[in-house]
Amino acid sequence: MADPASPLISLWRAHLADNRRRSQHTVRAYVATAERLTEFLADHWGERPDARRLGGVTQADLRAFLAARRGDGLANRSTARELSAIRAFLAFAGEHSGTSAAAPRIKGPRIKRSLPRPIAPDDIMALGDAMASRDAAGWVQARDWAVLLLLYGAGLRISEAMGLTGAVLPLGETLLITGKGNKQRVVPVLPQLRDAISQYVALAPFDFSVDTPLFRGTRGGQLSPALVRRSMMNARRLLGLAEDATPHALRHSFATHLLAGGADLRSLQELLGHASLSSTQIYTQVDAAQLLDVYENAHPRA
Repeated sequence: MADPASPLISLWRAHLADNRRRSQHTVRAYVATAERLTEFLADHWGERPDARRLGGVTQADLRAFLAARRGDGLANRSTARELSAIRAFLAFAGEHSGTSAAAPRIKGPRIKRSLPRPIAPDDIMALGDAMASRDAAGWVQARDWAVLLLLYGAGLRISEAMGLTGAVLPLGETLLITGKGNKQRVVPVLPQLRDAISQYVALAPFDFSVDTPLFRGTRGGQLSPALVRRSMMNARRLLGLAEDATPHALRHSFATHLLAGGADLRSLQELLGHASLSSTQIYTQVDAAQLLDVYENAHPRA
């Protein structure tokens, strides 16, 4: 028997990818949530739901679904993401059924918002030295150093850095970055970063055309973010740094150090590519936390 929800989920997938311009990862996650929900409701109700039936989902139905997911071991943060995806999917189903029904109001789990931990500038340079001093080809060492400087010096997400192509060459004083939701922003390129990338390009045994990846693996394909994470993991362990000294922590460090140096939140929001200023305001908490830590460790009366 055909699943009446399948056409709706196919439309949902296309809507997320084409209209909402969500990333492939987000599309997969949201579609998987929709499939889990319709499968659960088929068992819960004893019939497979179509778009109109989904408009009748109640608070009790959603609580039962979330309870089942928590029974699967879903953590608070993942449960909150699941609930967000459900609300969006049910609203979409309501539009397509003509009911315009919204998801029932249900309170999600409380999430403790953790502060990102910036890495000290000296430790970042030490990480770069450690990554570049291992037993690897000279161009690989130059590549890893360039990637590290790009993440810290320009505040890029690792996916944004790995998505760069030869079209950015030769580097000027700025880079046009396409981030989440295909939102574009301009970031400055420091001279040290420009020199590092230029050296990597000069040493790498590849041609860099406008449509080829800028950062390559040893076989010439696009460099994997997992490989960058592993390289940085080995370096931080060699140096005895904390496990949270990750590639994404370099972006946090970029933001925190700029704020500490006097950057205003609006400028920081543009540099980071945040859609909302509230996403950027967390760095004011990071800076305050740093100052408190310095005070408590250095002040004679602390």
